[in-house]
Amino acid sequence: MISLVKQYTVFLPNKPGALHSFIEIFAKEGINIIGISSEIHDDSGIVRICVETNEKLSYLLTRAGFTTLETTMLSIILPDRKGELCKLTKLLADNNINITSIYGTTASNPSRLLLNVSDLDKTIKLLKEHFHQTNP
Repeated sequence: MISLVKQYTVFLPNKPGALHSFIEIFAKEGINIIGISSEIHDDSGIVRICVETNEKLSYLLTRAGFTTLETTMLSIILPDRKGELCKLTKLLADNNINITSIYGTTASNPSRLLLNVSDLDKTIKLLKEHFHQTNP
């Protein structure tokens, strides 16, 4: 299954409790987090969260004091089998599509990948042709 999801990126201080304050906003609103990644650089960090909703949440984050960047990401459910990620990345590379961000899980079968790509429309078309039906 292929769908579009929202990713929110924020800068957080690198200190205990900062991530909790951010995550708590989603919990209080009953919004399921389907992916999270972070990078720490000195005294601050960048956190990216993907959520299962098409509702815009930037206003919630702004109201809580966070500056956020909202990005549309692809959520792709793939079988947890050897070679599936290789097949996907080859398809995109062969069609000159750059993957600018990727994270996911293989903790269960099927697995979920979250992608940011250089050409969203072209990627969706290719995935429809070579993988599963899409539900953007």
